[in-house]
Amino acid sequence: MKKIRITMLVAVVALFITGCNKNNKQQDAFSADCKTLIIKRADAVISESYPATIRGRQDVDIYPQVEGKIIKLCVEEGQRVRRGQVMFVIDQVGYRAGVLTAFAAERAAKSQVATAKLEYHSKLNLYNKKVVSLYNLLSAKNALETALASLQQTRAQRINASNSLSYTVVKSPVDGVVGTLPYRIGALVSASISKPLTTVSDNSRMYVYFSMNETQLRSLISSYGSLEATIKNVPSIGLMLNDGTMYNHKGYIEAISGVIDSKTGSASVRGVFDNKERMLFSGSIGNVVLGTRKHNAIIVPQTTVFAIQDKSFVYRLIHDKALITPVSIQDMQDGKSYLIKSGLDVDDVIIIDGVNNIKDGMSVHIKK
Repeated sequence: MKKIRITMLVAVVALFITGCNKNNKQQDAFSADCKTLIIKRADAVISESYPATIRGRQDVDIYPQVEGKIIKLCVEEGQRVRRGQVMFVIDQVGYRAGVLTAFAAERAAKSQVATAKLEYHSKLNLYNKKVVSLYNLLSAKNALETALASLQQTRAQRINASNSLSYTVVKSPVDGVVGTLPYRIGALVSASISKPLTTVSDNSRMYVYFSMNETQLRSLISSYGSLEATIKNVPSIGLMLNDGTMYNHKGYIEAISGVIDSKTGSASVRGVFDNKERMLFSGSIGNVVLGTRKHNAIIVPQTTVFAIQDKSFVYRLIHDKALITPVSIQDMQDGKSYLIKSGLDVDDVIIIDGVNNIKDGMSVHIKK
């Protein structure tokens, strides 16, 4: 640790500026009046943050189901659409002709069935009168069955043709927001295009995915007793956006994976946040802030802790002297407090103000 040498005169001036009162009676040591805190344990909610990715409730890629040129574009990028709303129209001329052809073939097949039925009933009457042979009767029956099969085939062709025509009108399958539009009017598209016509994101509610390692997951579950109880009772979660601001709506945990990924050693967790103002965007990142219950925790104000070369310390008061003490801390994510993980115990007395102006071993008077 880098040593800082300060002359007595500079130290006296600095301490005077910070408002700590000197004990002028002592000539061989400095002293100051400071507030102290007696360490106690209590239950607390500890906030931890986890890197997260944000996804729309549904991100649906829209592909055409038939081939043809786009003749009408009915939406714009960023537009909100409803389920069933028309987005694109593909050239319909060939598909309308296909429907007419299929209907004509079906009508012809129906006529063939009607003729085959007449022939069969005629042969049946003649067979009953022993005018024709069984062979003639069975031949008429087979002809009727062939006509019926042909009718079913033409009906299927008519249905396919009608479906193909309907596919020329591309509709949104979900409520959401339209993404980019790489294809415009006149573009030739088909089911095999490399990019979708667009993507519709249902972002009224957003899914936020983050991961917890096995230790974190077990600690969380042990606080509530079971996985199901954890999902049901865990406190609401916050979301810190990538610009460092907190999202103004709280979310909740909807699902926790019951499987630990063998490659990462972590389980996936899905949170849900309302997005009525459309402030969250699918594909963006952030940090989920999750509060977990901690029993018999030691919580201290942030003003008690100071850092030297990335290590944290507090001043304990022992026999009226401030003694520097290393501690391990965890940020409570509230801007006010730290959780002391190690270094302090119950009934320890620590200094809570002006710690940057105190030296190790300095005499301290407790403020009344």
